[in-house]
Amino acid sequence: MFSISSIVLPRWCTTSSCRHIVRMAAVHTTIAGLSFEAVAIKPPSHPTYDLEGIIKLALAEDAGGRGDVTSMATIPFDMEVEAHFLAKDDGIIAGIVLAEMVFQEVDPSLKVKWSRKDGDYVQKGLQFGKVYGRAHSIVVAERIALNFMQRMSGIATLTKAMADAAHPAYILETRKTAPGLRLVDKWAVLIGGGRNHRLGLFDMVLIKDNHISIAGGISNALRSVDRYLEQENLQMEVEVETRTHEEVKEVLQYASQTKTSLTRIMLDNMVVPLPNGDVDVSMLKEAVELINGKFETEASGNVTFETVHKIGQTGVTYISRICHCFLWHHTGAMSLQAGTEVENYMPHNDLCGFQCSNQGFLVVFSKNGALTHSVKALDISLKIDTELALEVGRRTKRA
Repeated sequence: MFSISSIVLPRWCTTSSCRHIVRMAAVHTTIAGLSFEAVAIKPPSHPTYDLEGIIKLALAEDAGGRGDVTSMATIPFDMEVEAHFLAKDDGIIAGIVLAEMVFQEVDPSLKVKWSRKDGDYVQKGLQFGKVYGRAHSIVVAERIALNFMQRMSGIATLTKAMADAAHPAYILETRKTAPGLRLVDKWAVLIGGGRNHRLGLFDMVLIKDNHISIAGGISNALRSVDRYLEQENLQMEVEVETRTHEEVKEVLQYASQTKTSLTRIMLDNMVVPLPNGDVDVSMLKEAVELINGKFETEASGNVTFETVHKIGQTGVTYISRICHCFLWHHTGAMSLQAGTEVENYMPHNDLCGFQCSNQGFLVVFSKNGALTHSVKALDISLKIDTELALEVGRRTKRA
């Protein structure tokens, strides 16, 4: 007989911890020897965000206080297996560090090895990592690890495409991230070669149209910000949104007459769509010329794959996509389902898949993940080496 308590309650899910509300209150995270100091592309630094807490929350959400009942019923508790990460499409891999944190959180005895790092380009069919250890632990961690990797790799792949097209301008994301996953999403943007906009409401002043209207104009809003920062002895970037050349000129006039903390001017909706699907960037280019390098510039509005290159040639410093359908919502997530092997199985047209030849596992991938709209999904699988599992099972007289 198996010990029910040892199976139901893995390291991350004791009776008390499963009901514990995760408090995001850590600046730096280190898990089982994993330190971000050694990571090639580090996550953004946030004063109250706890990556380890997000992982625990995801695992607790999956376990529901009871644990993986299917694995408890079907997998011997001490069986060991080796599982391989396989790229099912071309793209930028991201979330490797986070996936390893998931495996370490579930079971520190699991051994994870990678042949690629976050930000590397992977081709379809490449086996880029493996994990060895207790089958039960691997299966419990698998979905959470892949969920993070799928989302992050989709964002990174899309960001890379946008960043390359925008050159020499830089691509920025926005605050419109999935609640609770902001640092994860923004980390993926960095991995894909983009830049981070402000992390939240606390680390940058961004004077938008509502602030301007309430303050009684751009000059009044800027004056109020400069006064506030001086009173609070704060030093941070300040950006102001402009929508016309007249507003740009007003900002420049204010800055020429007053000592200001202003660092960047947003040029909103100065890219004008044309009936033929092209865009007119002359208004944006003229605004950039007016500013003449005195401040950083940021183009916003009507940014698509088709327009981003043209926008990037205007001399603007940054290009951001404020619309809800940018990096977060039009990202190709990587989707995976696992089931028992079926003889002579042929995937449907909307699926791509493979069978582990007489090895007991069938892995099926959906081309259309929940976030897949404007970029092809980058499929990733975690293939368990069942031959090794059977060998261990025979050795322990369980198979």
